[in-house]
Amino acid sequence: MLDTRELLLRTGLEVLTEKGFSATGLDEILGRARVPKGSFYHYFDSKEVFGLELVDRYAEYFARKLDSHFGNQELAPLARLDAFVADAMAGMARFDFRRGCLIGNLGQEMGSLPESFRARLAAVFLDWEARLAACLDAAKGSGQISNDADSEQLATAFWIGWEGAVLRAKLERSELPLATFARFFVSRLPAT
Repeated sequence: MLDTRELLLRTGLEVLTEKGFSATGLDEILGRARVPKGSFYHYFDSKEVFGLELVDRYAEYFARKLDSHFGNQELAPLARLDAFVADAMAGMARFDFRRGCLIGNLGQEMGSLPESFRARLAAVFLDWEARLAACLDAAKGSGQISNDADSEQLATAFWIGWEGAVLRAKLERSELPLATFARFFVSRLPAT
């Protein structure tokens, strides 16, 4: 059985990946978790503190996911990217495209979020970019893409486009935007 703090965090991740921070009240999270309000404030000073912890929790989870794909030495580097995309499509389909990326959701809400979220979200994107850039460097080393390719810039472009594809997949309740973007990205990688 989960302890109360862990239950609140897991429930918060579920709700915020579906609805976002601004559209979600504490009462909804507490009701879904079946936790009294006093217990929430025992663990978190405010909704802002709770939200920032959710960002950190999601970032850790997603970094492990990226490492499991991008660091998979059994696959060629671009096949690792394909595996990540396939896993993401399956994950979104599993929840009927109701859930998206917490970091992307919050980034879209930045105008209504406390300023404390801005640097935290930007740091997460930079981390994801570095992980993908390392995979693209491996693709250069294995001759899958040109040695002249700018891995960092390509990784930045990937995450900018990917977050848009995730948003569109939620909107259309379809994996097609994810597949379309991934095909486009790979087709534009500089050839050897």
